Amino acid sequence: MTTTETGANAPSAPDVTDLVTDHDHGFHGYHDQKQEHLKRLRRIEGQIRGLQRMVDEDVYCIDILTQVSASTKALQSFALQLLEEHLRHCVADAAVRGGDEIDAKVKEATQAIARMLRT
Repeated sequence: MTTTETGANAPSAPDVTDLVTDHDHGFHGYHDQKQEHLKRLRRIEGQIRGLQRMVDEDVYCIDILTQVSASTKALQSFALQLLEEHLRHCVADAAVRGGDEIDAKVKEATQAIARMLRT
């Protein structure tokens, strides 16, 4: 069959209205990395508890600030990873579906980025 032939044997484009994605099953972009994310968040939680302990033990201010900076960077890194997964999964899913959903997802992601930049 040549590329110019058409008819019953020609492959048809998938109907995106019938498309079933992970989103339809309640899975979010971070689903495949969920355990790694939880592990990372527990580590960050430990850093925050360490800050509390440092204050309680009257540790030198600059040492506490250094730990605050490390904790902040860890949270920012986590947020960027989550944002990337959101773009790859949720926004891409909306793009495949088309319609108003893509505009809503792009606006939502843009607002999330704006919030991250304010911090």
